[in-house]
Amino acid sequence: MGRGRVVLERIENKINRQVTFSKRRSGLLKKAFELSVLCDAEVALIIFSSRGKLFQYSSSDISGIIERYRQCRYNKLSQTGNLFDQQSQSLYQEFLKLKVKYESLERTQRHFQGEELEPLGMKELMNLEKQVERTLAQARQLHMRKLITRQAELSEKVHEDQELNKKLKSKLRDEFPDLIAEHNNPIIHELNEVQAINQFQSETVLNNTRMFGHHNQEGKASGTRQQDGQSSHDKNNNGWLV
Repeated sequence: MGRGRVVLERIENKINRQVTFSKRRSGLLKKAFELSVLCDAEVALIIFSSRGKLFQYSSSDISGIIERYRQCRYNKLSQTGNLFDQQSQSLYQEFLKLKVKYESLERTQRHFQGEELEPLGMKELMNLEKQVERTLAQARQLHMRKLITRQAELSEKVHEDQELNKKLKSKLRDEFPDLIAEHNNPIIHELNEVQAINQFQSETVLNNTRMFGHHNQEGKASGTRQQDGQSSHDKNNNGWLV
């Protein structure tokens, strides 16, 4: 009959605990000796009992084995620490680059808003002016395209309403001959009002589109005249640029 399974927990009986400690300690020391002899390994075994009594075994000088263990442990910690330091340094460098880029973008944004322009030189101000002009031109073009698209949609809607109005008027004349007098017919009067409102919206969008395009052309012409005036002002009496 085989031995029963041993439960791995503290033995409460003091005598049984001491007997088990003595048996297993002897077995552990025997295994350490066999490992050192059979495998030519350096083995050091240190055991402290519950009362603080020391039991040890070593295949060679135990102090030398412990020192060798400390050196090996220190080297591993140093390698791990160096790797951690390199990663930290790399992350810090990346953080500095992102911080500089963020500050540059914030400064550019403030310049576009017209803030902190005093430290800028002539060349930087001219570049900023060109960027603002390009941005303004693109915004105007986008606005113009949206106005044209909206005007086309309203025109199509007005055309559809006109066709529907004609069909409804024809149907009213065919089915209700008594209501042929349009000035006394509230239904036809309401249809005419809807048609007039849609026509007014379409004309308003079209006029805004024309006025926006005219204003854009005037802005470009004014900018051209300003550049020409600046160029003529920069010339001296002999016609040479200063």
